[in-house]
Amino acid sequence: MKTFIQNNRLKSAFIFIFTLTFCTGIFELKTSAQGNPCVDCVPDEVIFELVNRADLPAVAAQYKLISTPLGEAGTPPTFRMQIDRNPNTGTTQTPPQIVAAMQPDGRITKAEVNRKLSNVENEDLPWTIGRTWSIGRTWSIGGSRKSYNMQWFPDKIRLDEALTQTSGQGVTVAVLDTGIDLNHPAFAGKLVPGYDFVANDNDPSEEGVLRQNSSFGHGTHVAGIIALTAPGAKIMPLRVLDRDGVGELWRVKEAIIWAANHGATVINISFGYPEKVELLKDLLDFCDDGVTLDGKTFPEVGTNRLIAIAGAGNSGAMLGLDGNPLKIYPAAEGLNDSLIAVGASTRYDNPGDPRRLADFSSFDRDWVKVVAPGEEIISAIPGGRYGIWSGTSMSAPIVSGVAALVKSKFPSCSPTQLVHQIKETGVSWDFPHPSRRDSRNDPIRIKATRIDALSALTPVPVTGCQIAANPAQN
Repeated sequence: MKTFIQNNRLKSAFIFIFTLTFCTGIFELKTSAQGNPCVDCVPDEVIFELVNRADLPAVAAQYKLISTPLGEAGTPPTFRMQIDRNPNTGTTQTPPQIVAAMQPDGRITKAEVNRKLSNVENEDLPWTIGRTWSIGRTWSIGGSRKSYNMQWFPDKIRLDEALTQTSGQGVTVAVLDTGIDLNHPAFAGKLVPGYDFVANDNDPSEEGVLRQNSSFGHGTHVAGIIALTAPGAKIMPLRVLDRDGVGELWRVKEAIIWAANHGATVINISFGYPEKVELLKDLLDFCDDGVTLDGKTFPEVGTNRLIAIAGAGNSGAMLGLDGNPLKIYPAAEGLNDSLIAVGASTRYDNPGDPRRLADFSSFDRDWVKVVAPGEEIISAIPGGRYGIWSGTSMSAPIVSGVAALVKSKFPSCSPTQLVHQIKETGVSWDFPHPSRRDSRNDPIRIKATRIDALSALTPVPVTGCQIAANPAQN
């Protein structure tokens, strides 16, 4: 059985090894557009936006794409297209090569590959410090409902006091992940219908084998944290990641639209990738107030609005090619008014203690504005059991649960107002980290708000957010 690494020297070596691997991996990603196969994208597919729909036949012919789109979204339209591999009429170019060729084409905007996105606790990723998990700790042998209810993080965020005001009733949180164990006792009476976007059916159950598939249990664990944090809220399970914890950009887009159209007002995203994903940026921006910076719309979403909570990633002290802390998307779109990127805090959350930021947590004060407990969190795992996992994937659902509490108490709040309320309340962090350095070897300043459920509910938010008539009614 795998257990958490406790020795600090081992942790440092682990980070160093992954940093070297990451640098190699990023080099491969950057050079893939120059001719190498794209190992982190869906084969034979490209995604792009057309300024004028009428140009589609000519664009498809020029770039050797099959003329009938695999999918379409938004206005102006974004198309998902398949590359023509016919030896007589097609091309041998890779998706990155075609995307690179499209960049100067004035008819095309936002060309990208159909990017593969992974849960950031996946141990095989070169750009994140995978977090192993345990179901047999000495103080929680096999896990139990009791240990789940009595763990450390609720006290840290003053959850019990917050639940006297509201339990999240009237709010639905969509969990975009590996699916969940639909029959787990932790979810009794808490589920609304979901969907499996991997198998394209109505059964979003997790698939895989415990310990054999490293991501098996991830979605159940994430959903269990939401169920504990906002026990009156409903959970909408949407399976977008396969048994190996891998999804794709277009599939995630479909799940977000589905969630918006089926009653979700909060979505939890515990996956990512270290490159921008334009389609998700636009969609999440639109889900805030129906407006994007360049005027793109998504009629498929209608007037439904969402707040997105995304794990910041587990890249630890890794730096990107620019010498700054590595960005993980879509969380790194943290300046988006309807999205919160969440880093991980620990039980050592005391002023002056640098250990309060988890060693594995990505952090950049430019886009990570909120942190929440993410170390050794007990939650549900398939088979009706409970287990311990660490990662920003565990921090994000705590904030999703708190967002559900705030939305329940102040139902008229817009996504932007919810984001502001959560970011501006809680415990303030502002300190230079002693061991995290930038490219100039200067200490990275940790400046963020550690989530506090009671604080998020106590002050009345900005004008326009009215208190529900009976917010504490279960």
